[in-house]
Amino acid sequence: MKVAVWDTYVNRKDGSKMHFDIIAPADIQDEQIIHTFGKEYLQSKNEQEQPLTSKECSFCHIEQATAEMEISIRQKGYYIIEMQNCN
Repeated sequence: MKVAVWDTYVNRKDGSKMHFDIIAPADIQDEQIIHTFGKEYLQSKNEQEQPLTSKECSFCHIEQATAEMEISIRQKGYYIIEMQNCN
């Protein structure tokens, strides 16, 4: 499965910057859908009030999905790679 990687940086409530990638099927090109995925993730981290727009989230590249990514995408539509300050 080909997936799109959306590079995302969000300011946390404590002032630190979260960096995570939103992984979604490559055929989803609507930024609003991608932002919805990101907002769901932010809610799971108790950061739902933080803005997530095209300023914070942008398309990066296409790659081949791993098995773990495919399972998550089948279950909820997306996969998150936590990079910095996500916990």
